[in-house]
Amino acid sequence: GILNESLIMLGPHIIPPPPGAILTTPEGLKAAMAIMEPKHFLFPFLAHALGTLLGAIIAAKIAASKQLIMALIVAGFFFIGGAMMVAMLPTAPIWFDALDLIVAYFPMGYLGAMLMKKNN
Repeated sequence: GILNESLIMLGPHIIPPPPGAILTTPEGLKAAMAIMEPKHFLFPFLAHALGTLLGAIIAAKIAASKQLIMALIVAGFFFIGGAMMVAMLPTAPIWFDALDLIVAYFPMGYLGAMLMKKNN
């Protein structure tokens, strides 16, 4: 979660939001969706994917057994958060919602578990 939030906060410093966009409030974020370009969705995607991956790695690392299950549980919690964001921001592009929900959560949970399996 810390990595996720850090990347969300870092994103606008690396890829500035469109002029006039206010990303600090839910209302501002909803209004900005119409003027955002694909590049503006890079850091939210990275935050979701890398946050899930790190959480899954940590879960798999500390689990005494069933590392894959533990990593996927973490991915499930991140997925719930992602699905809630899709519901709260219905103005986000469908391609981003689909990419985010399909790639950023369960595949990253699986990858995290497999990375820990390989390292053990």
